[in-house]
Amino acid sequence: MTADPEALLRIAAAAASEAGGLLASWRGDVRPAVVSTKSSPTDVVTAMDRAAEAVIAGRLRAARPGDAILGEEGGQSHGAATGRRVRWVVDPLDGTVNYLYGLRDWAVSIAAEVDGAVVAGVVEVPRFGETFTAVAGGGAWLRRGGDPGTGIRLRCTSVRALEQALVATGFGYSAARRRVQGEVIAAVLPQVRDIRRGGSAAVDLCSVAAGRVDAFFERGLNYWDYAAGGLIAREAGAVVGGLSGKPESGSMVLAASSGLYRQLDRFLASLDPERE
Repeated sequence: MTADPEALLRIAAAAASEAGGLLASWRGDVRPAVVSTKSSPTDVVTAMDRAAEAVIAGRLRAARPGDAILGEEGGQSHGAATGRRVRWVVDPLDGTVNYLYGLRDWAVSIAAEVDGAVVAGVVEVPRFGETFTAVAGGGAWLRRGGDPGTGIRLRCTSVRALEQALVATGFGYSAARRRVQGEVIAAVLPQVRDIRRGGSAAVDLCSVAAGRVDAFFERGLNYWDYAAGGLIAREAGAVVGGLSGKPESGSMVLAASSGLYRQLDRFLASLDPERE
């Protein structure tokens, strides 16, 4: 079975659209039940997370039964080792707390890896009717309202001065990590235009791609939180990485245009944001 990135993107986009429709069918009149917690009592899983991941996994297995799937709720499932290795990285509901409270910033995020490299990604944001997509080397795109047409090609901002930057961030779930993150953001805030906290890393990375914010950083993300959004931001011209030349990881994800990235990287590193 071939591993053409455009074909993988089409599969991912169809799966994300179906899962997004399922999630959006809950209108917020009654909160969905919290069925479990993960890293802390505030890190919740709803029945809708699991239902959306089941829909996505079903779609992916029907289209490509030999592929591996790494899902937030379902863990890793292994496919047959045939040809080039394809793995799907799935976050069925990024921004679960927003979803639980009826806020609009939540998304379905699906990335496709080939031999360990992300080559296609989609972030579906149903409450805004927006679909962000990218294929490695093919740019990043925004489509609205399910329109399969050409869409809008995305480009990150060219802001270079830290004091002019609108910076998005997020916070972890443990009290100890939040304490450090609070200290870091208190130091960052006087140095930048302002701070935004949306509640979905996937949406924040797409906001960097679309020029809605100038930069994003967050410590403690999981791979499925940033796999698709990171590709979309990168294909829109942003630098995506960790601190001090490291690759992006759970320790830190930072995204911004190249000039701003260097400034924010240096300033954040001086604050030792990766301490516990």
